[in-house]
Amino acid sequence: MASSLAIFSSTLHHFRSSSSTTTTSTPSHKNPPHSRSSESSLINDLIHNFNSPYELRQLHAHVIKTNTCLSSTLSISRVASVCALTPSFSYAHKIFQQEGKSDSIVEWNSCLRAFAESDCPRDAIALLYQLRHHNVFPDAFTCSFVLKACTQLLDLSHGKIVHAIIEKLGLRSNIFLQNTLVLLYALCGAMDDASLLFEKMPKKDIVTWNIMITQLAKQKDVDLAYEVFLKMPERSVRSWTAMIAGFVQCGKPKDAISLFTEMEKVGMEPNEVTLVAVLAACADLGALDLGMRIHEQSDRNGYRKNVKICNTLIDMYIKCGCLEAAMRVFDGMDQQQRTVVSWSAMIHGLAMHGQAEKSLNLFSTMTQLRRIKPNSVTFIGLLHACSHMGLINEGRKFFASMTNDYGITPRIEHYGCMVDLFSRGGLLQEAHEFIKNMPIKPNSVIWGALLGGCKLHKNVELAEEVIKHLSELDPSNDGYYVVLSNIYADLKRWGDVARMRKMMRDVGVKKTPGWSSISVNGVVHEFSAGGDEGHPESEKIFEMWEEMLKIMKLKGYVPNTSVVLLDMEENEKVKVVCRHSEKLALVFGLMKTPNGGDPIRIMKNIRVCEDCHNAFKIISEIVDREIILGDRNRFHCFRQGLCSCHDYW
Repeated sequence: MASSLAIFSSTLHHFRSSSSTTTTSTPSHKNPPHSRSSESSLINDLIHNFNSPYELRQLHAHVIKTNTCLSSTLSISRVASVCALTPSFSYAHKIFQQEGKSDSIVEWNSCLRAFAESDCPRDAIALLYQLRHHNVFPDAFTCSFVLKACTQLLDLSHGKIVHAIIEKLGLRSNIFLQNTLVLLYALCGAMDDASLLFEKMPKKDIVTWNIMITQLAKQKDVDLAYEVFLKMPERSVRSWTAMIAGFVQCGKPKDAISLFTEMEKVGMEPNEVTLVAVLAACADLGALDLGMRIHEQSDRNGYRKNVKICNTLIDMYIKCGCLEAAMRVFDGMDQQQRTVVSWSAMIHGLAMHGQAEKSLNLFSTMTQLRRIKPNSVTFIGLLHACSHMGLINEGRKFFASMTNDYGITPRIEHYGCMVDLFSRGGLLQEAHEFIKNMPIKPNSVIWGALLGGCKLHKNVELAEEVIKHLSELDPSNDGYYVVLSNIYADLKRWGDVARMRKMMRDVGVKKTPGWSSISVNGVVHEFSAGGDEGHPESEKIFEMWEEMLKIMKLKGYVPNTSVVLLDMEENEKVKVVCRHSEKLALVFGLMKTPNGGDPIRIMKNIRVCEDCHNAFKIISEIVDREIILGDRNRFHCFRQGLCSCHDYW
C-alpha cells in the first residue's frame, strides 16, 4: 500500500505539472492561486495523517523548505503517538521545543494514557524510560498512567520505580496515586507493604478502605479485613459488599449473612454484587428461606433480567434442593440472556438431582438447537449425570467429545468424573488403568473415587493399595480411613477395623462428625450424629422417632447395622444407627411443618448411609411428603417410597 507521503508527492507533482502548463499561457503567474491553495490543503491534511517518523521528517522538511503557509499547526499529539517508542523520539522532542510546547508532558501523557489502556500496556512503561532519558519532567498524570499499566501487568518492580518518582515529586498527598500504589502492592502479593503504605497515608478516602478490605479478603485474611471494616469512619455499599463477599470466599457464609442482616438494619440498599454474594452464602448454607427473600428483593430492585443474579439464583436453588425453582428461573430467562454459565449450571443441577436424562437432553438443546458452545464446566455436569446414573458408554463418548469436537483439554475434575463413573459401575480395574495412564498426576480426589468404588463392590485388596497413595497425598483426611474401615467391617474383620482406628490415632487423624441441618421458618437448625440431647426439643424428637419406628417396622424396615463400624452388641448398634443426624433433622422437620406442606429439605455434610437412605424412602411413603436430602455428593429426592437416584449412588 502506498504511503501517505508517496500519495502526497504524486499529487504534488500533478499540481506542479498543471501549474507548468498554465504558466505557458499566462507568463505573469508562475504559480496560480488555485494551485498554491490545493497544495497547502494537501499539506494541511497530511499534518494529521502521517503514519511514520520518516513521513513526518519528509513533511516537516517540505514545509520548512517551501515556506508553505499552513492553516493549522503541526499536530503535536500525532507527533507524540508516532514517535513515542522509536529512535525518532529525540526528533519529536525538538519539534515540541520549536513549537513552544515547553509543557510537552501534556502531549506525552495523552500518549501514555493510550498505551496504558491498550492491549499492550507495557508500552507505557517503555515510554516512561524514553521520557526520563530525555529529561522530560513527569507529573502526577504521568505516574497515574504508568501505575495503571503496572497494575494491569502485575509488574511490581516497575511499580516501585514509579513509587520512588512519586516520592521525589512530593506527591505523597495525592490520594489517587496512593490508592493505586496500595492496590498494586496488594495485587502483587506484597500485602505487608500495602498495609504499611495504608497506615502511613496522611489522608484516606473510602476507596482506600475498600481496597484494603477487598484485598485482605482475597488473601484469605478475612479476620483482619473485618477489623479494618470496623474501623472505617464511613461505609459505602461497596464496603459492605466487599466484606460480605470476603466472608463467602473464605468459607464463612454464616458471617456473610449476619453482616448482610446488619447492613439492612442500617438502611444501606444492596446492589447487584451484594445480592450475588448473599445468594452464594445461602447456597453454601442451604438457607432457602433467605434465598427466596433475596430473590423477591432482586425482582423489586429491577434485577429480574440481570444475568449474574439469574445464574446465581439457579445455583442457589439447586444447592438448596429446590430444582423446580431453579428451572423456573432458567425458563424465565430470555434466550439471548442465557450464557454458557446458565446452561452449565442447569445441566449440573439436573445431574445432582438424579435427572440424568433431562440433563443430557438439555445439553442437546444447548448445542444443537441454540448453537451455544459448551465449556469445561458443562462437561463436568454431563459426566456427573452419567456417573450418577451408571451411563458408562455415554460418559466415554462425552469425555472423547470434549477434545475431538470442542478442543477442550480435560482437567483433573474430568478425570475424576471418569474414575467415579468406572468405579461406581464396577469397572474397578479399568478405573485403575485409567488412573495409571492419566497425562497429569492423580490427586487425592481421583484415588478417593476409586476407593469409593472399592467400598461399593467390596474389593479390599485394591482398597488397601489405594490407601497407600492417599496416605501420602492427603494423610489428614479421615474419610479415606473410614471407607477402608467400612470395607473391613462389612467383612467382619474387626481386627483390621481396630488397626485402622489405631493408625488414625497415631497420625493424629480424627473422624469428621456427621451433622445435618434443616431450615424451619427462616432459622437453620443443626443436628449432630449420636443424639443431640442438648437440643431443647430432644425428648420430643426421640419420642416421635420411636412412634415412627413402629410404623416403619410394619412396612418392613429393619435397621441396617452394618453401617456401624464398632464391634458392639446388636441392640447398641441399632441405637447408634437410629440416631444418625439426618433422621433427627427429618423428625424435627415433620414436627414443625404442616402435613401436606412444602418438601422437607435436609443438608448433610457427609455421604448418606444405606440405612438412612432406606429409612427415608419408607418415611416418605408413610407421611406422604416429599423429602429432599442433599449429601456431600448429590441430592436424593424421596417420594412415595422411591428415590430419584434409583438406589444407585
